[in-house]
Amino acid sequence: MAEYRAPTRDMAFVLSDVAGFHDMAKACGHEEVGDDLVTAILDEAARFSGSVLAPLNGSGDRTGLSFGSDQTITTPAGFADAYRQYVDGGWGSLQFAPAFGGQGLPFSLAIPVQEMWHAANMAWGLCPLLSQGAVEALSENASEALKAELLPKMVSGQWTGTMNLTEPQAGSDLATIRTTAERDGAHYRIRGQKIFITWGEHDMAENIVHLVLARLPDAPAGVRGISLFAVPKYLPDAQGEPGERNDCHAVSIEHKLGIHASPTCVMSYGDNDGAIGYLVGEENQGLACMFTMMNNARLTVGLQGVAVADRAYQAARDYVFERQQGVAPGATGASAIIRHPDVRRMMMTMKALTEAGRCLAYSGCVGVDLARAPDLDEDQRRYHRRRVEVMTPLVKGWCTEMAQEVTSLALQCHGGMGFVEETGVAQYYRDARILPIYEGTNGIQAMDLVGRKTLRDQGQGMTELVAEMRGFAEAIAGDAAVTGERLDRFCQSVVFVEEAVRLVLDGQDDANHAGSVAFNYLMLTATTVAAWLMLQSAQRAAARDDGSDPFLQGKRVTVNVFIDQILPRCAGYLSAIRAGSEAIMAMADDSF
Repeated sequence: MAEYRAPTRDMAFVLSDVAGFHDMAKACGHEEVGDDLVTAILDEAARFSGSVLAPLNGSGDRTGLSFGSDQTITTPAGFADAYRQYVDGGWGSLQFAPAFGGQGLPFSLAIPVQEMWHAANMAWGLCPLLSQGAVEALSENASEALKAELLPKMVSGQWTGTMNLTEPQAGSDLATIRTTAERDGAHYRIRGQKIFITWGEHDMAENIVHLVLARLPDAPAGVRGISLFAVPKYLPDAQGEPGERNDCHAVSIEHKLGIHASPTCVMSYGDNDGAIGYLVGEENQGLACMFTMMNNARLTVGLQGVAVADRAYQAARDYVFERQQGVAPGATGASAIIRHPDVRRMMMTMKALTEAGRCLAYSGCVGVDLARAPDLDEDQRRYHRRRVEVMTPLVKGWCTEMAQEVTSLALQCHGGMGFVEETGVAQYYRDARILPIYEGTNGIQAMDLVGRKTLRDQGQGMTELVAEMRGFAEAIAGDAAVTGERLDRFCQSVVFVEEAVRLVLDGQDDANHAGSVAFNYLMLTATTVAAWLMLQSAQRAAARDDGSDPFLQGKRVTVNVFIDQILPRCAGYLSAIRAGSEAIMAMADDSF
């Protein structure tokens, strides 16, 4: 398996020059977070991801997990030691409040660090991803007493966290969950079963705090009657250490297409006296509390798409420079396959998509920090909240779809060897396939963009986005960094987005319209926004380049590939949106 080399130069460039990290840091009172600190954090994270996590990726995939007769799970060799080093390094505490042991840094600074974890070893990286989401949900919603009891150990990483939503009969439709909670003094007794629980049981940490959705006996029907509970594997004792074992267990693990080293568990609560749980937030408000965790998790799942795409691109890059095959145009003998134009097409497509995904993901995450910046007034914070709401489905949906294309192309670049497991590239293809599915399928992301993010506010957030992209295009007209033809292509795509918004708003009389156009609406919008961000990166690269920096020159070439080869897809997305629901819904059920 190819060595992982974290692209820290591009990460730092995108964070500062495209996503606006330093302006955000100033608005959020983080003036101390300058380039030197960012570089130091990224360099050390690159060392840890490259030397500790990446070597375990292939072996973990091959070994998988061991589920014991005592309902315990043993992770692959090296995983637990890597997690101990992660905790000792303070990596889990970067963006969390100092009151609970965190370092108080911006959320968006943790994003390139998390990208490295997932690129190096996505199965391992899912454990801290879910834990950090659980910390966010508790920080925003739990009582002060519960925060004091759970958060210090979770922020440090000593204890991990999970999200428990799905049940056998309740996937995306959470209104049908059957897990119950009964009041029992200061706590609740939880009974039920949850499926697809990532890192629900393992041997890497001393305790696991499960965040579980359940229904009280007198709860209203549907999603309005769901409450959220923190259910520790071991109940904290008087000293805050793991004490009595709670009545919750993993009863099996799933055998999956990919992420073989990540335990996906069936969890059972209350087989005996009932699992003790502590209410998070208010009764019957559990879904709103859980979405604190889910919204940022959706951004970080999009980030996983960027990460696995970059790892696959690196593997392909190493291979195409080594593999000799055929005679390239202009050559006289056997050539490295990178010299063949079609291989170069695939490599440049992978590079352009991955770097565009990084721009999209980092910009969305900087928006999370801006939405709560103390130095901005409330109108400005609301503006940034609307932008984050629009960006979240774009990041999750587009970056995970992009990962399918990039990992497939990486395998294709390897030819027949890509289909052979020992080259390692097939693992990236398999691991990436979960990304459009979990944390809300991409169909759900698309419907969220249409429904809550367009129809609900009559397109306000989308209109603001279009206006900002159009203003950018006007500002750079005549800039030598972008040719007129490429700028025209971008401007046409912005017009396409504007028309798509109108079509979505006008299609409300057709019950099938939203669902029929939603996916193409998401892909059109995200591709155009990605192009906008890539053009910004070209402009900034040109301003910095004195003619001697291959990185900055390569950045501009990659942007041109995106505008020339990827952005034209927008015309097809709009054509499908214009067609509406007629052909999609026309076939009789018995004709399938």
